[in-house]
Amino acid sequence: MARGTRRALWGPIARLAGRRLLAAVPVLAAVTFGVFAVAAASPFDPVQQYAGGAALNASPQALEELRQNLGVDGPFWERWWNWVTGALTGDLGDSTALRQPVTGVIGERLGWSVLLCAVGFALAVLGGTVLGALAARLRGGLLDRAVTSAAYTLQAAPPFWLGLLAIWLFALQLGVLPAGGLTGTGSETVGAGSVLTHLTLPALVLAASQLPWFLLYVRQNVGDALDEDAVRGARARGLRERTVLWGHALRSGLLPVLTLVGSRVPELITGALLVETVFSWPGIASATVRAATATDFPLLAALTTLAAVAVLAGNLLSDLLYGLADPRVSLEEM
Repeated sequence: MARGTRRALWGPIARLAGRRLLAAVPVLAAVTFGVFAVAAASPFDPVQQYAGGAALNASPQALEELRQNLGVDGPFWERWWNWVTGALTGDLGDSTALRQPVTGVIGERLGWSVLLCAVGFALAVLGGTVLGALAARLRGGLLDRAVTSAAYTLQAAPPFWLGLLAIWLFALQLGVLPAGGLTGTGSETVGAGSVLTHLTLPALVLAASQLPWFLLYVRQNVGDALDEDAVRGARARGLRERTVLWGHALRSGLLPVLTLVGSRVPELITGALLVETVFSWPGIASATVRAATATDFPLLAALTTLAAVAVLAGNLLSDLLYGLADPRVSLEEM
């Protein structure tokens, strides 16, 4: 790609990212404000949760002191504003459930969640694209019926059920993969081989929960593309059927699929949380469960904001991919 072309391409990309960044500010402000508003309306007292059984014998003065130390003694909008101003400087507060800074909680777990989501999502996109294209090419055949039936079945199955089924089959019955965790029993070293072995099953389950959407979408769009005049013209020119499918129909059929990438991010995050819980994967799922059960609102606000950022980033990625793949779409108009 010529230098001038690259410069002309980066300009619209930067402007689109800038517009989306500005639009994200009020969205994130509303999301975090909603978390603290829900916290204020919650019947659970974070001080009681933090103190546990000791709160039963504590004096009202001691509980009030603890309330001030935890920063939950003021109105919720004041607590929200203090949290936002602290977050802008990198201080997300302290987790009352895990008794450590929120940045430390997220830093220890976020990488493992990103690894699981990235591998699972990549497998879902790759597998859905290949199987969907083959099903579209052989519409009405045995492969098409088998793949489509399996996709509808997986689409209806909850991720946690798929996880439990995978543990029963591959870990308990066949014994070929570990049932969960990050290391084997008695192992203290986390190496690449151990991570790969323990990642395989949860990543496959997460991919299986996301694959049906891509498979069915690719099958429909590639099937429509095979009936287009341009693809028929490619066949008329004597091109091999493999070249027609993968070089023409798939390229045309994948354009609408790019918009599906961003819309699947919320479902991917929800599925990853369930899969992490089933397989005891050391991601943010355990922290989310602890924060919810212990009314740890600083941690909940940070995790909710992180999920909102992931959704906004996924939508931006979808628009960028679609704009770059289809020259008829202008990034300036998005």
